[in-house]
Amino acid sequence: MIRLKENILATLAYFDMFEYPLTSNEVFSFLENRYDSTEFTEELDQLCTSRLIFRIGDYYSLRANTEVASTRKEGNRKAIEMLKIAKRVGKLLILFPYVRGVGISGSLSKNFADANSDIDLFIITKKDRIWIARTLMHCFKKLTFLVNRQHYYCMNYYVDEHQLEIVEKNIYTAIEVATLIPLQGRDAFEEFYAANSWAKAYLPNKFIGLSATKKLRGHVFKKLMEWLLNNAFGNWLEASLMRITAKRWNRKTIQKKRNVKGNIMSMAASKHVAKPDPMNFQVRFIKAYQEKVFSLIEQSRHDKGTTLPSLQMK
Repeated sequence: MIRLKENILATLAYFDMFEYPLTSNEVFSFLENRYDSTEFTEELDQLCTSRLIFRIGDYYSLRANTEVASTRKEGNRKAIEMLKIAKRVGKLLILFPYVRGVGISGSLSKNFADANSDIDLFIITKKDRIWIARTLMHCFKKLTFLVNRQHYYCMNYYVDEHQLEIVEKNIYTAIEVATLIPLQGRDAFEEFYAANSWAKAYLPNKFIGLSATKKLRGHVFKKLMEWLLNNAFGNWLEASLMRITAKRWNRKTIQKKRNVKGNIMSMAASKHVAKPDPMNFQVRFIKAYQEKVFSLIEQSRHDKGTTLPSLQMK
C-alpha cells in the first residue's frame, strides 16, 4: 500500500505541474505499476481523508482549489471544438507527399485547450523523405498565415519510418507517446507504438487504441509527386533541404530569436528526425517534477510519523 500511495502522489504531482486535476480513472491509467482497482480506490479515499490530496467534484488534485477543476472543465469543452478542427487538418495533411501518419500531440492530446491553444501535430514520413515532406508542409503553412489559421498547423515533431523509436526515454516522453491521438495512417502508428513499447514500463495501465485511426489511402497527386522524386534527384533534394533548414534554425538559435511564447527558437535536425529542442526543457521539467514528488513523500512521512521507502524515479 505504501508503494501505491507513492504512485498516486507521483501521478498527481506530474499533472499538477500543468495545473491539471485528474479523474480517478485517469489517475489509475497513469500509475507506474499495476494494482487491483479496489485497492486503488481505497488508497485514493485514504489520501483524501488524510488531506494529502483533495477531491473536487469528479477530479483529484494536490490543491484544494475549485478553480483548477473549473479551468479543466472549460479546457475540455474547448478541446472538443479543437479536436473537430484537428481531424479536418489531419485529412488534409495526410495528402502531402511522403506523409505516412498524422497525430495530435501537446495539450490537445490530453483533451485540453484554451483561447491561445495551437493544434500541435506529430508527423510520420516515409524513410529518407522527412525533409521533402516537411518543407512542402511548411510552405503550405506560410499560406495559412494569410487567413490567420497558422495555429491549426503546428507541425512540430517529425520522424520517418527508419527511426520511429523516441531516443529520450523518461516519464515525460512516455506520457507524450501514450497520449498521442493518431488521426491518419494506422499502419504507421502501429509500427510507431511497437518501436516505443518501452513506454509501457512507465505506464502499464494506459490503453492505446488505434480503432479510430484512418488507414492510409492512395491519392493521385501524392503518388505522382512521390514517383517524380523517388530517384537520385530526390535524394539530393532531401539532403539539401536538411542542410538548409538546419543552418537556418541554428542561426535563429545563435541570434536568440524567440517564438510567440517567448522561448528561444531551436530545433534538433537529423536525417530521420526534426523536432523542437527547447534548451533542455525535459531535463529541467523532470528535475522539478522529482523534487515535487520527494517533497510530497516527505510530507506524507511527517503526517504519518512513519518512515517510507524512497520513491524510485525512472
